[in-house]
Amino acid sequence: MTTRRNLLKSLALSPFAMAAAPVLAQPAPQKEGSFKFSLNTSTIWGQKLSLPQIIELAAKAGYDGFEPWMMEIQAYVESGKTLASLKKLAADAGLEFFDCIGFPTWMAQDETKSKTGFAQMEKEMGILAELGCPRVAAPAIGTEAPLDLLKTGEKYKQLLDLGRKTGVMPQLEFWGAYPSFHHLGQAMAVAAAADDKDAKILADIYHLFRGGSGFEGMKMLDGHAIDIFHMNDFPSSIPRTEQQDKDRVMPGDGAAPMQEIADTLKAKGGQIILSLELFNPTYYAMDAEVVVKEGLGKMKRFF
Repeated sequence: MTTRRNLLKSLALSPFAMAAAPVLAQPAPQKEGSFKFSLNTSTIWGQKLSLPQIIELAAKAGYDGFEPWMMEIQAYVESGKTLASLKKLAADAGLEFFDCIGFPTWMAQDETKSKTGFAQMEKEMGILAELGCPRVAAPAIGTEAPLDLLKTGEKYKQLLDLGRKTGVMPQLEFWGAYPSFHHLGQAMAVAAAADDKDAKILADIYHLFRGGSGFEGMKMLDGHAIDIFHMNDFPSSIPRTEQQDKDRVMPGDGAAPMQEIADTLKAKGGQIILSLELFNPTYYAMDAEVVVKEGLGKMKRFF
């Protein structure tokens, strides 16, 4: 009678098992991520251009879309123009509204401030929905250190519920020099505490460096966790804790491990929007068309 050991050995050596084993052992191939290129309007603030002028420049340079600030949209409307006309301008230029930057105090520990922030966020989400903009940045404005990350996760969950209601999803953003919320680890904890499939983290090369996060932690996030990644670089000549937004430089012109960062993002799969965000007065003194073209070219060197 065939023993159990002999039976297992005969099965292992059967033609079927020999043919199937390599197939079962091989993991599914990882598809490399794809990218779209965005211009954050702060990059050319110093030139004091209107949104229509910025849209024209971004389209001419070859960007896929742009990332305005809520105050710019409000100024456009206050000038007597409509959201519909702004949406048409972007559509006619072939540009997407990728995201918008605003400052509602939704995350504040003070409940009155937080309630006001949620109301403001809902109003601004409504504006963005009219523009066809599917995302909004959600930074930690109004918070104080120390921040209870688990309670903040509950608030982010509420904000995500509001995002689903309006169709404009909040991207959790940390700032490297902001005492209460400056580290990728804090953002990851808040996103995990939200326990929500739509939780997203908006990271930034400068903020990863300035806040002491470094770049290894980014490897722990898959492509689903990142919709937008802010592109810039930082100089080596200024100590980390003394650097300011104005010190940011073009991607590849500073000390960031840019190729490593690019490889990390490429390995995530899915689609990620790379948005050039600078505040450097040197670029503000340059011709805006030169700045936006140079910025796009320097991003594409690595992606």
